Amino acid sequence: MLSKYLLKRRVGKFLDGAVRRIRFDRDLWTPETLAAARKFTADGRTLLKTGTTDEISGFAAKMAGDFSRLVPPVSGWRANVREWLDVLAVVGAVAFGIRGLFLQPFLIPTGSMQPTLFGIHYVQAGSPYFNASVRTPNWLNQLLFSADRALAAVVKPGRLTTVTQSGGTTVFEIAGEQYRLPGEERKVTEYAGLDPRRYFQENTVLADGFLAGGDSLFVERLSHLFTGLDRGDIVVFNTSGLIGPNGRPLAEMSGYYYIKRLAGLPGDTLKISGGKLYIRPAGTKEFKPATEFSEKFEKIFSGRGGYHGYLNGRQLRHLGLDGEEFTVPADSYFMLGDNSASSLDSRYWGTVPRSNIVGKAFVVFWPFSRRWGLTDADAIPEPSGMFPPFKPMSMQ
Repeated sequence: MLSKYLLKRRVGKFLDGAVRRIRFDRDLWTPETLAAARKFTADGRTLLKTGTTDEISGFAAKMAGDFSRLVPPVSGWRANVREWLDVLAVVGAVAFGIRGLFLQPFLIPTGSMQPTLFGIHYVQAGSPYFNASVRTPNWLNQLLFSADRALAAVVKPGRLTTVTQSGGTTVFEIAGEQYRLPGEERKVTEYAGLDPRRYFQENTVLADGFLAGGDSLFVERLSHLFTGLDRGDIVVFNTSGLIGPNGRPLAEMSGYYYIKRLAGLPGDTLKISGGKLYIRPAGTKEFKPATEFSEKFEKIFSGRGGYHGYLNGRQLRHLGLDGEEFTVPADSYFMLGDNSASSLDSRYWGTVPRSNIVGKAFVVFWPFSRRWGLTDADAIPEPSGMFPPFKPMSMQ
């Protein structure tokens, strides 16, 4: 005969299995079945606390039969697997909820926000403040710094003959010799200078550096719903309903999501003069430099480390002339790229409706570059320039 301790342990394990079954399937049972199952487990727990050895032994002898007449018990490894699946389902739901409601990953494809945030760009080997190295295995450069080695020199003089795409690389021929460089055809054509009209001399270096991927960051989607947006914030928004300068939707031209710096709030009157942005808030009479509203603009106007201020141009729809004014309409925002010379922004296509806002750039989580961590945290570059030279691949 089992000791009282072993009897209680056996009964306790059985009741644990019964409780799990109730928890899993109670929504499938009738009220009468659920009440009977709960009464059975409650009576069993009470018996374990107050019953004698004979009473517990009698309960143990018939508990499986009694409970099986209500519902078949689930116990052992099947119950554990089922419980873990429930836990994983909850964890997955929470993770997707966080992504949907609070944090959303975003990959920057272009150079419109450089040098604050980088899109896909080519960097010459040995450039300062760039962590990838020719002495590091390429797989490690890719893992840590999102950088692919790009190295090619002309073997035989001649002209460019064919260019084809092969996965993530571009294959081309010059005078019958084949070369391969990382990146899409358009990007390789830009950084390697693949002009079909050009005659390539022998030993001409087409590329000796790295094609670096864009920064991956998390966009914080919640706070602006409660506190609003501020001038100087880096904001991600969708391009639904926005039309480019050529009359085509921005979503078709260069993607559904854009990232820019918020330059003007609803009611602000803006102008660009001498490379600087000036703002006159609604209800005021005087223009003030954007730096008086946010220190984030100071580095943009510094002229250091790749920053060159904001540019005018006759091809622009808004703020094209020096001193030209534009007033931001209600429920809209005026957005500018930090890399003003290569940024397709509100100067070209107008303002962003409030309903298009996704959230604020929060943290760069990859690659492990100087920009890793909180976005827009860099100070004004030193006069010598603390940021590496860069070559943006395209405008956005």
